[in-house]
Amino acid sequence: MSSALTDLLPLPIVQAPMAGGVSVPQLAAAVSEAGGLGFLAAGYKTADGMYQEIKQLRGLTGRPFGVNLFLPQPEYADAAAVDVYAHQLAGEAAWYETELGDPDSGRDDGYDAKLAVLLDNPVPAVSFHFGVPSGDVLESLRRVGTLTLVTATTPDEAYAAQRAGADAVIAQGVEAGGHQGTHRDSPEKDGTGLGLLSLVAQVRETVGLPIVAAGGLMRGSQIAGVLAAGAVAAQLGTAFLATRESGANALHKQALTHPLFTRTELTRAFSGRPARGLVNRFLREHGPYAPAAYPEVHHLTSPLRKKAAASGDPQGMALWAGQGHRLARELPAGQLVETLAEELGAAATELSARTGGGARR
Repeated sequence: MSSALTDLLPLPIVQAPMAGGVSVPQLAAAVSEAGGLGFLAAGYKTADGMYQEIKQLRGLTGRPFGVNLFLPQPEYADAAAVDVYAHQLAGEAAWYETELGDPDSGRDDGYDAKLAVLLDNPVPAVSFHFGVPSGDVLESLRRVGTLTLVTATTPDEAYAAQRAGADAVIAQGVEAGGHQGTHRDSPEKDGTGLGLLSLVAQVRETVGLPIVAAGGLMRGSQIAGVLAAGAVAAQLGTAFLATRESGANALHKQALTHPLFTRTELTRAFSGRPARGLVNRFLREHGPYAPAAYPEVHHLTSPLRKKAAASGDPQGMALWAGQGHRLARELPAGQLVETLAEELGAAATELSARTGGGARR
């Protein structure tokens, strides 16, 4: 395990950056204060909005934290398919008494402006989703003392991250909630994602980078499992979504364990990219017809999702969640970190007793 990453991880627990208002400064601060690594999600924010959250987080904790960026997306969406989907959503717009969003509202998520802020005001760690940044970008961040991590969903993507010069890779299994961090959206590969343990094992044999495992992890015993498989830390999202400090809508938090929402699926219904969420009416009715068009579909459905939340209707919301959602615990974030650490310690002790030797972290 690299000394740089070790310094950021008193405990091998990383709070996943969840865009859309979930990963607020209060959540990241509570996780970092408890010994984990809290993350802010810069996705869908302006560069100034990201900067203001970083300032707020620094006022709440002096511990290390990270910021996540979305990579700009290539222009390969079929405009005609987006138009067809917009016509299909007309009934939703009428039902929620709102207009559909403009699918051409932007593709780069303010990437260059956010990078400029992070180079002028360095943070301990920056992770990237939806691709691999250039080697120049990674080297620029390294020069200002920032550790870089890149999400990968396949061994080939992990190798691309290593070749570009990333410091670590986040191996994201298909069990993960929210958007799959695939480097290129290939519809023909839908439903072929690797499970986390298989992915960690394959990535470990492909690259020499430290691996942070992500996907469906909700208990300390599961963290012990991915550490035994070769990861140096575990990244949890859904587990922290239900915490007191999370910025998630109350309906979203409640849905994680509500008997009405029993399973998750990968869907393009809300954003045009594969993302795992709780199966609700919107996902069932529109998922089969949503085109591969991100961020066009994200922009298109944004007003619908906001209006559904405002009207108290979880059936029209993007209820992102991993496969372990029913194990969610409504605890303060710091207490959850402590509980996970205790469970991890107990699992390590049990493993040591069974094997008659010391468990390797």
